[in-house]
Amino acid sequence: MEFPFPHLVIDKKNNIILSNAHFDSKFRTEKSHAVTNLSTLIGLYKNNLLEQKCTVDLVQYKLFTTPIADTETFDVYMIELDNDKSLVGIIFIDNFDEVLDSIEEAKRPLLVALIDRKVNTMSQQVGGIVRKFENDKYVFVFSFKKLEVLKENKFDILDKIRETDLGNSTPVTLSIGIGANGETLAQNMEYARAALDLALSRGGDQVLIKDVDKFYFFGGKSKDKITNSRVRARVKAYGLVELILDSKNVLVMGHHSPDIDCLGAAVGIFKIATTLGRPCNIILNTVTFNISSFYNRIILEKPYTGHVFINNETALLLHSDKTLVIIVDTHRPQLTECPALVQKSKRLVVFDHHRKSPDFIEDSVLTYHEPFASSTCELITEMLLYIDKEIKLSATEADGMLAGIALDTKNFELKTGTKTFESAAYLRRNGADPVRVKMLFQNSMESYHAKTNTVCNAFVFETIAAISVVPEDAPYPPLVAAQAADELLDISDIQASFVLCQYEDVVAICARSLGNVNVQLIMEKLGGGGHQTVSGCQLKDTTVDQTIELLKQAISDYLKETI
Repeated sequence: MEFPFPHLVIDKKNNIILSNAHFDSKFRTEKSHAVTNLSTLIGLYKNNLLEQKCTVDLVQYKLFTTPIADTETFDVYMIELDNDKSLVGIIFIDNFDEVLDSIEEAKRPLLVALIDRKVNTMSQQVGGIVRKFENDKYVFVFSFKKLEVLKENKFDILDKIRETDLGNSTPVTLSIGIGANGETLAQNMEYARAALDLALSRGGDQVLIKDVDKFYFFGGKSKDKITNSRVRARVKAYGLVELILDSKNVLVMGHHSPDIDCLGAAVGIFKIATTLGRPCNIILNTVTFNISSFYNRIILEKPYTGHVFINNETALLLHSDKTLVIIVDTHRPQLTECPALVQKSKRLVVFDHHRKSPDFIEDSVLTYHEPFASSTCELITEMLLYIDKEIKLSATEADGMLAGIALDTKNFELKTGTKTFESAAYLRRNGADPVRVKMLFQNSMESYHAKTNTVCNAFVFETIAAISVVPEDAPYPPLVAAQAADELLDISDIQASFVLCQYEDVVAICARSLGNVNVQLIMEKLGGGGHQTVSGCQLKDTTVDQTIELLKQAISDYLKETI
């Protein structure tokens, strides 16, 4: 490939197998870039170039050919070359400082040595090289063919590290990012860094492989660890203020079919922007039943009585180069209310608490993505706490944001930390009323009947999962599915619940768990995502029965991988 003049490898039919940059620059144009036959590319119609050494006169060049191997042998060579390619991995101990703080000082060197030995043992098993370059980071180089060994072992280094016990009250976890099939080792290192960043944003304790533009996931079985760092929130708050003040106007949007966490977070951003003196609009195309109670209350208050809520068409008209677009409760561009606005805008801010997917928004100017947070409303409430300018929420605004936290924590039962309750206390001081919040979640009698029927018709799969389907005549099927999935977790021995519903042109699955089963990994097998305890997906061009079979297979595969 580094030959100093045009050089290529062809087969007996003159098809180009490999070519170097010198050949491509001399003989390929934009129109002929996809041409893979030498005869067609340079107008040479001579067969049997590879029967023996020969020299062919061209207009400006001489073509020298030398037979090296038959095609089958060459293919074997290429496979061997692929297997000998070097992969680069970065190993990171997720909670190094926290673990050391949890044990007595005399044992800390022993714990570090034990972790080092386990990492080095893994490297030796695959004939690789590992070097420690920081207290909690290693670089790991090994051959492509040994990757299968690690896959077959299900990257058991994660379990071995987690089992490390020298009296530390906090289990040790690590994450690994691996870069594969880059053109150079340096590019594989870039892939490894990107994979590690994604692994950490998904909660850590997992392995991610980035193979050019594809991601492969392993691990991710442990529960999310709640963090209590306020420095990051304060820095993000300062950054948000600067971006808003540097903007002409602000547009806020969440995911399509928004829930009350999504709308509550958008209202919080609206309050910040307008307090800082910048015009702000919330993009909302459809008022779903999930948010109708809160929406009907908020639009009766100033300034929401005006044209605060807009649709996609109006948003695109209001957008300019000085517009700040803030996305809440999702980080995936195709799930936003207006994907076209994501593509158009050069000034994007993302606030989200869902575990990161590979198709995340990469070119944002500010991202506060915290998978340990209970909800996006919690993240936005943190912004309110750390912004210097005093912001006074109305009682209705505070109700909506508290309802968002209550929704995603199942009334403060799941995924709560100290910051969750601090945020709730702040909203309570600003006038939020738990009774009014509860009223935002009231159902009609028809939807309540549909929920109880869904729970009654559930069946148990693989002894730990409950599966059910929302009746076809149910009002607001997605809401009924979510509520029924929550109810099913109250049944003894049920560790995960999956409720299907069909509406419009999709079959949706609402997945819930108590934490021992990672429903996010199961939903990702079907193209969805979410959290370890709250997740979902939508499938098109399928039936409910077909989706149930796909779901059963995904659950079975997950259980095989985690045993």
